[in-house]
Amino acid sequence: MSTVTPTHDADADRPEGWEAPGAALVRSAATDAVPPLAELGRVHIMGIAGAGMSALARILVARGVPVSGCEARDSTTVAALRAVGATVHIGHSAGHLDDTDTFVYTTAINPKHPEFVAARESGKPVLRRAVALAAALEDRTCIAVTGTHGKTTTTSLLTVAIQAAGLDPSFAIGGNLYETGLNAHLGTGELAIVEGDESDGSFLLLHPAMAVITNIEADHLENHGDLEGIFRAFEQFVDRIDHNGMLLACADDPGARRIADYAHASGRRVRTYGTSDGADIRVSEIAEHPDGVEFTIDGAGLQRLRVRIGALIGQHMALNAAAALGLAVELGLDLDVVLDTWREFRGVHRRFEYRGSASGISVYDDYAHHPTEVAAQLTAARAVAGAGRLIGVFQPGTYSRTQTFATEFANALGIADIAVVMDIFPAREEPIPGVTGALIADQVPLPRQDVIFEPSFSEAPRRIAEVAAPGDVILTMGIGNVYLLCPEILAEIAGTIRDG
Repeated sequence: MSTVTPTHDADADRPEGWEAPGAALVRSAATDAVPPLAELGRVHIMGIAGAGMSALARILVARGVPVSGCEARDSTTVAALRAVGATVHIGHSAGHLDDTDTFVYTTAINPKHPEFVAARESGKPVLRRAVALAAALEDRTCIAVTGTHGKTTTTSLLTVAIQAAGLDPSFAIGGNLYETGLNAHLGTGELAIVEGDESDGSFLLLHPAMAVITNIEADHLENHGDLEGIFRAFEQFVDRIDHNGMLLACADDPGARRIADYAHASGRRVRTYGTSDGADIRVSEIAEHPDGVEFTIDGAGLQRLRVRIGALIGQHMALNAAAALGLAVELGLDLDVVLDTWREFRGVHRRFEYRGSASGISVYDDYAHHPTEVAAQLTAARAVAGAGRLIGVFQPGTYSRTQTFATEFANALGIADIAVVMDIFPAREEPIPGVTGALIADQVPLPRQDVIFEPSFSEAPRRIAEVAAPGDVILTMGIGNVYLLCPEILAEIAGTIRDG
């Protein structure tokens, strides 16, 4: 029933997630010790309004843990956290540590940040977000959803399905559900639905009873080194699945199939899903609509059901839903109730989220930050654009990912009619000489007049509005703060069309 297997941390006197001099990789989360919840004391969360950190904060507060945190700016998330009882400071300061017992960080934080440095030097416990979450859910039965793409949507669909069935699970998701407006909840039931983060190995702190692997591709190579390093991490994840548990893996994805074979050889029960002929849960007859996706699913407990999911577009979303349905069958949920609920599904924030229209031009936003995700979202957006043009606006995230995948990003943006590339959102990284958004823009396979590189964040809305016309669909994408431009783009469009 435990979500984690606590281990002794032989490097406890070294900062978690810190790179040793000359080391190529961030130390694996698998060796982090998970303290009992009762030992956390007063917890301070740096970057508390982030998707993962705010989820942790909500659960800790619900468990009665005093929580403080800090953020660079005020926001609706900050206000919501204050409303549930967290103390949130605007701005960072080493003084935030004075009244706390445990410091929690995410590996997205630059290790040189002064507050982070002060925490490591304080002698107080310094924990990754995933360690604190494991402690907070120590008495729950874990269902984990992981993979390079599709984790958030799959976790969200499963959570909504379980809630519709009358259960009250705990959950921690990388995005806010429209149904509740929340990305986390401490439920009264025994289940905990957790989005497992493979990026820094944090999913290796989970000990799931059931798990989903949606797909596996090269990403976060700054942490894993290469694709083989990623596969080694997923093998370790499989080793942590309960021996009496189950792994559900996508049969359409070569990486997921490879790990499914590993899981089978290790004695775990394995089921597969996808459009492939050999899948245990078979998806077929996919129909894409501007307001959702529809498909037929067949398999044990799923005898040729016709499924429609509201708000989600694209064939990849059918696969995410199939994974959630596979777990719903394992949990014995009433599928009629689940499917009725999904027809009215309203989506997840920053997953092809509709942000508004002006002068006949629609604006959507998505978290896509890997070439496969960018290509999938732009392809799916075609169904929404119809006869109109598709304008893809992309903010690359991190210098290392841009350097590694510049050509792949460029090719993906070629799916759009007009590509707008912004400069890089650095996250935790220091600049790499010569690596800018132009590295992508220069390779986009579109006529040069249909490719815009705009390094100025403030100028981007104007540049986008200048090329937009009634009937167009604009899709902003990226892991950073590109979503903040959506209202400004709409305002610029309204002014440009009116003045024109």
